Amino acid sequence: MGRVLGRLCRALRPVEGVSARPILAGRSWPLGATPGPEGVNFAVFSAGAEAVELCLFDRGAETRLALPERTGDVWHGLVPGLGPGQAYGYRVHGPWRPEEGLRFNPAKLLMDPYARALDGDLSWHDAVMGHVVPERPGAKGADLARDDRDSAPHVPKCLVVDDGFDWQGDSPPDRPMDETVIYEAHAKGLTMRHPEVPEAERGTYLGVASEAMIAHYRALGVTAVELLPIHAFHDDRFLVKKGLRNYWGYQTIGFFAPARRYARPGPGADPRAEVKEMVRRLHAAGIEVILDVVYNHSGEADELGPTLSFRGLDNCSYYRLEGAGRHYVNDTGTGNMLDLTHPAVLRMVMDSLRHWVEVFHVDGFRFDLATVLAREAGGFDPRGGFLDALRQDPVLARVKLIAEPWDLGPGGYQLGAWPHPFAEWNDRFRDGVRRFWRRDAGMVPDLAKRLLGSAERFDHGGRAATSSVNFLTAHDGYTLEDVVSYLHRHNEANGEGNRDGHGENHSDNFGIEGSTDDPSVRAARDARKRALLATLFLSQGTPMLLAGDEVGNGQGGNNNAYAQDNPTGWVDWTGDPGLTRWVTRLSAFRRDHPVLRQRSFLHSRPRPEDGKPDLSWYRAEGRAPDAGFWNDPSSDCLCVLIRPAADARAPLPPDAIFAIFNAGPARPVALPAPPGEGRWRRALDSADPRAPEAPVTGRRIECAVGAVMAFVCEPKD
Repeated sequence: MGRVLGRLCRALRPVEGVSARPILAGRSWPLGATPGPEGVNFAVFSAGAEAVELCLFDRGAETRLALPERTGDVWHGLVPGLGPGQAYGYRVHGPWRPEEGLRFNPAKLLMDPYARALDGDLSWHDAVMGHVVPERPGAKGADLARDDRDSAPHVPKCLVVDDGFDWQGDSPPDRPMDETVIYEAHAKGLTMRHPEVPEAERGTYLGVASEAMIAHYRALGVTAVELLPIHAFHDDRFLVKKGLRNYWGYQTIGFFAPARRYARPGPGADPRAEVKEMVRRLHAAGIEVILDVVYNHSGEADELGPTLSFRGLDNCSYYRLEGAGRHYVNDTGTGNMLDLTHPAVLRMVMDSLRHWVEVFHVDGFRFDLATVLAREAGGFDPRGGFLDALRQDPVLARVKLIAEPWDLGPGGYQLGAWPHPFAEWNDRFRDGVRRFWRRDAGMVPDLAKRLLGSAERFDHGGRAATSSVNFLTAHDGYTLEDVVSYLHRHNEANGEGNRDGHGENHSDNFGIEGSTDDPSVRAARDARKRALLATLFLSQGTPMLLAGDEVGNGQGGNNNAYAQDNPTGWVDWTGDPGLTRWVTRLSAFRRDHPVLRQRSFLHSRPRPEDGKPDLSWYRAEGRAPDAGFWNDPSSDCLCVLIRPAADARAPLPPDAIFAIFNAGPARPVALPAPPGEGRWRRALDSADPRAPEAPVTGRRIECAVGAVMAFVCEPKD
């Protein structure tokens, strides 16, 4: 023990040439670096450490101070005279026994998991590895020998911050889910090519909330912008070697710090202030901000990855390890998996979520690979620790919570299994609707389920029909333009031999792979896009648009543009204004007719008020479908009459919609008798998107090939 303490005392001396500073006991809360009138309090969790050094940086010089106190598993100290702007990190002493999961290495500068801001970027060098990188890749035992080189020159430094900001009376729009239209976008790619966004703001947080973009959101009827990850992240080493970048951002290294790369460039860049200004501007326009968050894993990868933060602080606590602890559980497919069953890790995630709500005023979260977060010892548990903590938290009670309901582990697909108040990304909607319009056989029954908010999955536990987040496309996969232009993925630019990305996209190319000037093919593709979009907006649930789909943006058939931080991944705004007008019209129609966005699921049940069913299915000939129709693989046209479901909260509105979904040839369609004393008014026709609304005379209508039509019941004059 004496030899250990002697080595430790020598290690804790200030670096040569830098004067020592006093350090006081401080306190164990809050975690992170907290400035105050007496100085800055530092607190960091590590259950397995033997000692923790606080490393202060001043113009490149480093001072190391031993945190003098340990309260439970939190090491802490207060340094007088420090304030916002101070750069810092940690070095942690402890055993190096990788076979047991112990990977302490004081030669590695570690980022504070609670760092509010980071200065600099990770620069890849073998010194950032806690282990010696062998000359021969894949060598046996490659992660076992400790590397004693200093990683500080290559690792971002944490910054102490002051979170003051003039919010100018900001308040959240607090949109109910039944009024929500989500717009998924990338903070950079959204505006890099937008000609009306000021050049200095293109590709930045402020560009997301520029006047041009706000006008666009409002015209589309968008009520919430959902941003791909903006937590601090790094570019994977294998991508850097290929001259690529981690464009999507799913390699988080800081759950409290916004990514610097989306702030305006220059020495005065302040990403925290710019994120707040973005949120403030969007709120002023009535638009919410939802963040895509990645709490299922970190950017440290598996045992062959870098030692940047969690691994060096307490590998056994932060990660789920296999067997004795050398290897990592990898239900995420990224090399590691954070262990939210550990109290300190659960606390970190909850603190992070509250931080983004309280400090940045965000309105909700979309949880990447969310099944990981609810995975207990026995597998997915809808009453697991994380979900219980989340649902009882008073700060998070008012925000939107959206799950990506799957991971790569056993039993990882959990669509529909999440408890209230979660909504979920519904890939069944995406696939079923694409397949129906591609005219795959036997898809009419599936379309019926998707039109009703996938009640077979979501109608349980008091959940609302808005629990299904319906989408045709998302960042992961084809854009809408590519769905109608490519049969096969074209991911060669990713440098993985075109083996990455989805293999089955339920797409069509209308006989020509990729872009074409053939007018008949272009017309058919445009018609298909309009029909797909109409289906999205006429379905129960919460619609989500992928940014750029409304202007015909394509990615050249790349369905996995995660590394394409270039025009392939950026939205091309020189597209189709006619398609934009169509989306605007669809969104307005949905907004004006609450019957299309009901909270209650529809089950063709009689309403107590009048005995009328809330929903009725029809064949094109006007008859109710029988079992033969539902089971006939050649059925390709489905009609539906939608009325308001019984709702104890309010009287039934005088609203009814009749819609036709005709994937087959042009045909006459019989209209049912309009409810009450009304008459039908044609409101939408995807085959003729500019056609004005008009009353219908007679009881038959001609529906074009591959078209959607919608009719509103209105009172007679």
